[in-house]
Amino acid sequence: MAAVTLDLIESTTHAALVRHGCRDDIAADVARAVRVAEHNGNRICGLYYVESYCRQLESGRLPGDVDPVVHHDRPGSVRVDARFGFAQTAFRVGFDTALDAARANGVVGYAIQHSHTCTSLGYFTEQFAEAGLIALGVTNATPRVAAPGGSARVLGTNPIAFAVPDGHGGVAFQWDFSTSAVALGKITMAQAAGEPIPEGWAIDANGNPTTDPDAALAGSLVSAGGYKGYGIGLLVEVLAAALTGSNRSVDVPPLKTPEGAPHDLGQYYVVIDPAAHDPGFADQLVALAATIAADPGARLPGADRPSIAEVDVPDELWALISGLAG
Repeated sequence: MAAVTLDLIESTTHAALVRHGCRDDIAADVARAVRVAEHNGNRICGLYYVESYCRQLESGRLPGDVDPVVHHDRPGSVRVDARFGFAQTAFRVGFDTALDAARANGVVGYAIQHSHTCTSLGYFTEQFAEAGLIALGVTNATPRVAAPGGSARVLGTNPIAFAVPDGHGGVAFQWDFSTSAVALGKITMAQAAGEPIPEGWAIDANGNPTTDPDAALAGSLVSAGGYKGYGIGLLVEVLAAALTGSNRSVDVPPLKTPEGAPHDLGQYYVVIDPAAHDPGFADQLVALAATIAADPGARLPGADRPSIAEVDVPDELWALISGLAG
């Protein structure tokens, strides 16, 4: 393992993206997201994705120089056409418009259309929370999840994220998780390490439970919580795909292959201004936090994250990223 500063992770990622055809400002958006993912210990959405970004920029599958287009057709609806480019830049370009709309109307639906994978969904919802707004976000992905009782892949891992402001420019709590039993990246990482996976994560091609990552990747993931998680996954599919006009999970091409059709994914955020609702919101939040804290060992998810300056990165991975950066 190499101890690498977050500053160096961000600058090296930025250099790698630019070297492979990404415009400077767009590369800065993506490098910042990689930095935050690594800071939060979300390795699957951090440096792990940089090689695929570079290879897809190189092949032309991922355009690194497109300008997203913001549409504000109705007071409570903002949408951004990413034009098959990075979701991070599309989100940034429309962010202020969505903030203004939420504050003016009390709530806004913020849609990102036709984008590359956004990787860490919580990266986006926490930005609304830091601006004082509540945010619920969803996105879909390549088909990997079977319906309960079935074996065919019908949904993506379909993450959902939620972030709540603390009223002081920070995040009171947040969570971000897939509606499948586990994120796909955990299975691919187990495969690469030659390790088994826990039973209950996946089924093989015949619909039988498996602990073999190879069999899991040839089969399907299962929903978290059985039919309950499946129902939430369907909700995500409707909001992220149908409501944004982007690909349904069954039509999303492989995310990490160097060449192929654009991802054409959607993200959808419901953004709420607490100031437009009950004036006792802040007091309720304080009381909720106190109730949780009164139980020894319990905490609000995502709260009180320690600030760190460096993280451990596998030597092979850091050598790869450094090589991509030249």
